[in-house]
Amino acid sequence: MIYKVLYQENASEIPVREHTKSMYVEAESERKVREQLKDRHINIEFIQRLEGAHLAYEQQSPHFKVENAQ
Repeated sequence: MIYKVLYQENASEIPVREHTKSMYVEAESERKVREQLKDRHINIEFIQRLEGAHLAYEQQSPHFKVENAQ
């Protein structure tokens, strides 16, 4: 499964919507995504599972690059 992770780069600062970034992670579950990213010291705002038409739409983005959490 592929998940879209919305995050702030600095975990110690208050989240600002304009500074929110995203990444795509392939993993078995949301828990696996969180385990992989725990050492990055980022503030994870939201993790969304992508499938079907939504995944196809995201894949059209030039920024679509999947990281593997397995």
